Amino acid sequence: MLYSKSSEYAIQAMIYLAENQSMNRIMVNKIAAEYDIPVYFLAKIVQTLSKHHLIRSFRGRNGGIQLNKPAKDIRIIDIVYAIDGPPPEVEMCVIGLDECSDSVACPLHNNWKIIKENIRVLLGHENLAILAEEVIKKKELLAQ
Repeated sequence: MLYSKSSEYAIQAMIYLAENQSMNRIMVNKIAAEYDIPVYFLAKIVQTLSKHHLIRSFRGRNGGIQLNKPAKDIRIIDIVYAIDGPPPEVEMCVIGLDECSDSVACPLHNNWKIIKENIRVLLGHENLAILAEEVIKKKELLAQ
């Protein structure tokens, strides 16, 4: 797995917020229902996203959450790093060996290293606005 289930849920929630930016604030339970995410689990994820200043949360009668900055300024890697943290200095071996580095490589190391870097570049370039646009297009196609 490239990132955790928590990051997956965080990305989904952030896409939902980007899709619905015209709405002032959105309740966490609405997003949880839309993506079939346990509401208490999503609430904890939202706390983390708020702590990292990716979203703003509001309490009270007109409470809810919203993006803290424009969707085009939020990269997917920002969301993943907020939830999972940056990658460790010594990465785990893809096939589970104790040590895997350039000097002590496993059989998949060289290919996996290229794949991981390509994924990091992709997540670093993709922003929330682009993903939200693509999700909207997909929903429109599915509705036809």
